Amino acid sequence: MLFSVQSAAMTRADAIQYEAVADAQDARERLDRFLVRACAGLSRMRIKALIADGQARVGGGTVTDPSYRVKPGDRVALTVPAAVEAAPEAQAMPLVVAYEDDDLIVVDKPAGLVVHPAPGNPDRTLVNALLAHCGDSLAGIGGVRRPGIVHRLDKDTSGLLVAAKTAPAHAALVAAFQAREVERRYQAVVWGLPRPAQGRIEGAIGRDPRNRKKMAVVSRGGKAAVTDYAVARAFATTAALAECRLQTGRTHQIRVHMAHIGHPVVGDPLYARARGARLKALPEAVRAAVADLRGQALHAGLLAFVHPTSGRKLRFESALPDDMAALVGALQAATGVPT
Repeated sequence: MLFSVQSAAMTRADAIQYEAVADAQDARERLDRFLVRACAGLSRMRIKALIADGQARVGGGTVTDPSYRVKPGDRVALTVPAAVEAAPEAQAMPLVVAYEDDDLIVVDKPAGLVVHPAPGNPDRTLVNALLAHCGDSLAGIGGVRRPGIVHRLDKDTSGLLVAAKTAPAHAALVAAFQAREVERRYQAVVWGLPRPAQGRIEGAIGRDPRNRKKMAVVSRGGKAAVTDYAVARAFATTAALAECRLQTGRTHQIRVHMAHIGHPVVGDPLYARARGARLKALPEAVRAAVADLRGQALHAGLLAFVHPTSGRKLRFESALPDDMAALVGALQAATGVPT
């Protein structure tokens, strides 16, 4: 295969055209598979969508069937149109940026911030903020100028989150998450004292059959989920600061798994049932700290992965937010646990 890449100025705003000539070794190969090798950084799904959209030509004629079989001597061209502006509006909002380069950005998300626009939260999300912050440094991902969200944090969970700025970085990060090559650790303040102090929770997660707004550990129809936990600090038997390490990434995974073993995350409105008697038995300072939480007491404190372009190992840590730190301090004082 002989191929070349052409662009008017090779800027992020330009349409890019890939050209390749099939040789004897390429005979009878599907067009989409052939173009995956010729178009570095484009996924097969993206290429199939471009072919179907009429962006592929063979010998000067448009081909819209991804299964077309190439022949030796075929001159194949694929045009990737310039990225269009994303539908969400760019909105300038405060962001805590832990790291940023041409390929990706790592932010420290506060509790209360929704990651992606959705019904009920059409704007003022992290995506809106990233569109404003990154501006023209965002390349087209799936043909749209937008940040590539490869994992999410619940609205009321704080901590570290990485987003891609280019299609190749997005594809590489998605693959790394799927291969479980990304390290994620969370700090959670949970009710009670988990026993044993260190363990693994394995239980498929799916929609709660009794409440469709919740997730639950289910016996059938769910997705496999694994969470490792370790008690970092015990506050008598009242509560504990636990470190949770995700082996999979399911919706509400830590919240569901910790509630499943009887130790829900403090402040969780879905999975930690309010127990008036338990709260009334706590000192006023602890009750006040629970009431002052901006979300559930869950924080994504560590994120580590291999940079998709440089191959360098990146590792980021984030301290507990003020409200969680205040809760830990109140529990320490109430139970006599040394700092």
